[in-house]
Amino acid sequence: MAKDGSVNELLLFLLSKKGIYVSGEELSEKFGVSRTAIWKQINRLRELGYEIDSVPRVGYCLKKSPDLLLPEEIVQNGPFEFLASKIYHYTSIGSTNDEAKKLAQMGAPHGTLVIAEEQTGGRGRLGRKWVSPPGQGIWLSIILRPSLEPSEAPRITMACAVAAAKAIRQEVGVNCLIKWPNDLLIDGKKVAGILTEMSADMDKIHYVVTGIGMNVNNAEFPPDIEKTATSLKLASGEEVERLKILTQFLSQFEEIYRSLEGGKFEAILGEWRQLSCNLGKRVRIIGRNFELEGTALDVDGDGALLIKTDEGQVERVLSGDVSLRE
Repeated sequence: MAKDGSVNELLLFLLSKKGIYVSGEELSEKFGVSRTAIWKQINRLRELGYEIDSVPRVGYCLKKSPDLLLPEEIVQNGPFEFLASKIYHYTSIGSTNDEAKKLAQMGAPHGTLVIAEEQTGGRGRLGRKWVSPPGQGIWLSIILRPSLEPSEAPRITMACAVAAAKAIRQEVGVNCLIKWPNDLLIDGKKVAGILTEMSADMDKIHYVVTGIGMNVNNAEFPPDIEKTATSLKLASGEEVERLKILTQFLSQFEEIYRSLEGGKFEAILGEWRQLSCNLGKRVRIIGRNFELEGTALDVDGDGALLIKTDEGQVERVLSGDVSLRE
């Protein structure tokens, strides 16, 4: 909750003691402030939606947390090795990716998270709008400073997709698949999208910002996407705890990213293939200046989709919109 990306230590402590009364005197001594200062901070937490009971001469007890993706909640549900070194949380923001790029340019460390309850200018690929209503989804960007070559940056998108698909499958129990190059589908409808942006020289990456938008408890969508979009709630038939799916995704991503940095991309690629909804299927791809139809054979180490055309040629496609053909 702090503006510098650090956590509120009092809230973190109360979360660790959830359901247990802690005296104001103990809190005052622990944090080196007056009991009045503790009381003021408790009231600020109550304003955020935390249910905190107070009993004279007994102390304070955190009973219930609000449905907010606050830094302290994320850290408490970790731990993480490099992710969440700093967490910037916003009630509302234009775009988490735009904010993350600004922070990266200012030197924000590897693993910094930028998360918002709402995006007013959320973006997908090619500048498309991403609908990001308040409190209904996960709108998150991760700042990374990888040791990869610039040409290997698409591997981060693939790692992120595998982590998200595995987290959704594990926590929600639905059949989530990856649609090349950066979408996650449930029953053929889009539940999440990934946007990776990079600052690099010819031979060195300065930083990568990987953003993910995940529809969690959305109950409806604008008319232009209502037939192609879904949410975890719509797919599973019940409310999904955003914090639980977020921390599971971060845990999965951290493990997979370590494998990526450790030179184990082939293993990640193997998982990506197993989760793909494209491979072995007939697809149509529309790019900026081309249109192609054929069978999706595989994805190579650069993230390119290999298509066998009706003429028997194998085309290597680096970007484009994909639709499955019957």
